[in-house]
Amino acid sequence: MLAALAVAASVVVLTGLDGAGSGASPAPTATVTAEPGGTTAPITAASTEPATPMSSALPEPAISVSPSFDLTAHSIDDPASIWAVVNKHRPVDPQSWSPGALEVIPGGGQMTPEAAQALRDMRAAAAEAGAGFSVGTAFRSYGVQQGLYSRYVRTWGADRADTFSARPGYSEHQTGLAADIYQSAACRLKPCFGDEAAGLWVAEHGHEYGFHLRYPEGSTDVTGYRYEPWHIRYVGVELATHLHDEGIATLEEAFGLDPAPDYE
Repeated sequence: MLAALAVAASVVVLTGLDGAGSGASPAPTATVTAEPGGTTAPITAASTEPATPMSSALPEPAISVSPSFDLTAHSIDDPASIWAVVNKHRPVDPQSWSPGALEVIPGGGQMTPEAAQALRDMRAAAAEAGAGFSVGTAFRSYGVQQGLYSRYVRTWGADRADTFSARPGYSEHQTGLAADIYQSAACRLKPCFGDEAAGLWVAEHGHEYGFHLRYPEGSTDVTGYRYEPWHIRYVGVELATHLHDEGIATLEEAFGLDPAPDYE
């Protein structure tokens, strides 16, 4: 009788261990980009802890749990949101919208206060690391974008202009969350910026300050724009770090949006 109870008890213990859950560890606006240089347009884990071997004392199983990243924390439609997604399918709405407050950043451009402070902090850190950069253009109003795009169309034609410049109302720069940066005049608004010290540093550390490289190499079919290592977009440290750590190249992929290679 005692032997039978002992066997039953061990069955209960083993069954409880077998059924214990091991919490899953889930994998943790368009822009006016570069003005063509010269005569050529710009060319643009889940962590799981190792299983703990079962000892003769039958220890409680180790459980590793990582919270899922909340992709609903901010709006992707509101142009005032740091997560606003602006591309060839998603214009700023309303198209004449402008940020309510802007601050001057190094170089004379303007960004929203949160983005401006993040840029100043990142620029100081880059300079200290020997990878200093300057800021070209940042916020552009609908009217400024209209004039710029029209000039590109007159010079290059609409089809070519659409590969590197946003139509008015479709530019991330209009949100006050995007900026174009450069290190040397020779690689300003050119893909070679990505190989300069500043380009390499920003690609590696930009997420620590909330910045995402919005138009990465190999993503033209998603973003609709050529590779632009100089175009940085403020999305906040949490999302920027999520994108960087998970190897997610674009905002479209992060939020499950359709690719936007062309205007609808």
